[in-house]
Amino acid sequence: MITANARAVHSQEGSFQLTAIERRDLQPHDVLIEIKFAGICHSDIHSARGEWGPVQYPFVPGHEIAGIVSRVGSEVTKYAVGDRVGVGCMVDSCGKCVHCHDGEEQYCLEGMTGTYGSVDRYGQYTQGGYATHIVVTEDFVVRIPDGLALDVAAPLLCAGITTYSPLRHWGAAPGKKIAVVGLGGLGHMAVKLAHAMGAEVTVLSQSLKKKEDGLQLGADHYYATSDPETFKTLAGSFDLIVNTVSAKIDINDYLSLLAVDGTLVNVGAPSEPLPVHVFSLIPHRRSFAGSSIGGIRETQEMLDFCAEHNIAPEIEVISANQIDNAWERVLASDVRYRFVIDISTMDKE
Repeated sequence: MITANARAVHSQEGSFQLTAIERRDLQPHDVLIEIKFAGICHSDIHSARGEWGPVQYPFVPGHEIAGIVSRVGSEVTKYAVGDRVGVGCMVDSCGKCVHCHDGEEQYCLEGMTGTYGSVDRYGQYTQGGYATHIVVTEDFVVRIPDGLALDVAAPLLCAGITTYSPLRHWGAAPGKKIAVVGLGGLGHMAVKLAHAMGAEVTVLSQSLKKKEDGLQLGADHYYATSDPETFKTLAGSFDLIVNTVSAKIDINDYLSLLAVDGTLVNVGAPSEPLPVHVFSLIPHRRSFAGSSIGGIRETQEMLDFCAEHNIAPEIEVISANQIDNAWERVLASDVRYRFVIDISTMDKE
């Protein structure tokens, strides 16, 4: 087994502790990655605190991973030692079902293997990227283009692909009017990506305190949803609304902002249900949808797109000792716009 140092929580409300974890020995198609940076995603917090289901402790989160290949298995053909690579929200899938064959492993019929909190094909409980090393089969590793620094590349492996995939699927392009609900870790990437795709972009946020940021990131318009006039002014306006917030909102109010045949897609994942009235959908043939991450092929496409268009998340790099504080700041929406852990600090108390 390969030993890695990590930061783990040992209970739902526990703080992070320096912990040694075991990674499997390299199989023929495996890649050993020395992790350089790991992004902090709201999903990490939901998962570690048991809000999405039972948790096995100790628990190491982190599915926004950027690093360098340090060893490869005997039959690896896609990567070599020294390559700049990334790992996102999944590390395996069945490889046999229709979705896996279509390059949409995130919708694997047998269930994709999450980077953390899953049991892999070897019977091991997966542990994430708040660690010094990770072992992943080569088919679930992506190449980070030279035009992207590793620290900014890390959040693209979740926040980037989670917003890129629905924008591509629902046709973000010139002539399309797109609204982004929330200007956080996901929302600010949705704005940048939709703008680069040529769409007219509107941010819908609780207040106007981030308006200047939103416009600088590429939004054409910015409205406060705390103002009731917003929903009257924008009624029937949008072809696509991307809801990035992980809190309960009145979805029916936002559905009223869709044009005929418009779609509201949820990428934020609140732990509470979001009730929908059918008459918010029927009169204008509107759709309420969800979207997960993208497949490996689309994730590589997203990274290449970001490198080509000079798109990178806005980040705040922290040390491993600051993770607990960073989580509290995420919950307080006090980050602009993604925390990234410098893994070189992992071993420092």
